[in-house]
Amino acid sequence: MLNIYAMESGKRELVERDAIAPGVWINLENPSDLEIGKVCEETGIPEDMIKAALDEEERAHIDIDGDYTLIVIDIPVINEEQDTYVYSTLPLAMIYSDKYFATVCLRDTSVIGEFVNNAVRNFDVNKRTRFIYQILYTTATKYLHYLKMIDRTANRIQQSLHRSFKNTELIKLLDLDKALVYFSTSLNANQIVIDRIKQMSTVKHYEDDNDLLDDIIIENKQAIEMASIYRDVLSGTMDAYASVISNNQNIVMKLLTAITILLTIPTLISSLWGMNVPVPFSDSSWGFWVLIGIIVAILVPVIIIMIRKRMF
Repeated sequence: MLNIYAMESGKRELVERDAIAPGVWINLENPSDLEIGKVCEETGIPEDMIKAALDEEERAHIDIDGDYTLIVIDIPVINEEQDTYVYSTLPLAMIYSDKYFATVCLRDTSVIGEFVNNAVRNFDVNKRTRFIYQILYTTATKYLHYLKMIDRTANRIQQSLHRSFKNTELIKLLDLDKALVYFSTSLNANQIVIDRIKQMSTVKHYEDDNDLLDDIIIENKQAIEMASIYRDVLSGTMDAYASVISNNQNIVMKLLTAITILLTIPTLISSLWGMNVPVPFSDSSWGFWVLIGIIVAILVPVIIIMIRKRMF
């Protein structure tokens, strides 16, 4: 999808345009080859820069080709599957020159949605440096928001584990741990990009935006710390509950083993008694009760021993 935006004259509101012109914001979401060709032809943006963000495995980095600068960062995304949310990351590319500014991503994301819906304060397409900073800041805040959601979800799953001790809950925790790994890796990569942006000559640094840049660094580092803490806590929780589930299984197996032993004793005695020819006490009316007495006499000490061994 290809969308072209510009600031409405005299207002700080974003409006959609039909044609590409200098000063516009070009937003590409999973674009077709035709849309990519159109943008490249009318702006001169190298095709490789646009396609860089269309690879899910693309790492955060910065590249310069002639008049165009490419900044690729990883942004958090959330997918709803059945009754749960799946967290992951996707590359987002920012391509800019003196005339054009373009963003490229594989899908519609909440980061870009904030700008399209005019939800970002002091947003102006014409202020390229601030636009870059605002995307970075929005990305960092989204990471923090999703990390808090992951923490709340993990707490709910842990409460369920107290009652059920099923593998389903552990699998859900494993998915959250996987998401935290993605988040932690992406945040560290984004931090490297942010540090490099501070030193780049192709990015015009303005004194008015310094506070915003400082906020970006603070928010991103806070997200890195939160991801690390949540990951350590979640890993410890998974190990603890895995041990509890294994211990409960051992207790059940021990109980079943004890019951099996108790059932084996009368079965064995009765079998041996019945295989004798002639059968002992076959002529006595008390023969059955004698057999029961022998079984009880053997079972009682065995039960006492098992109780002392805490097999029940």
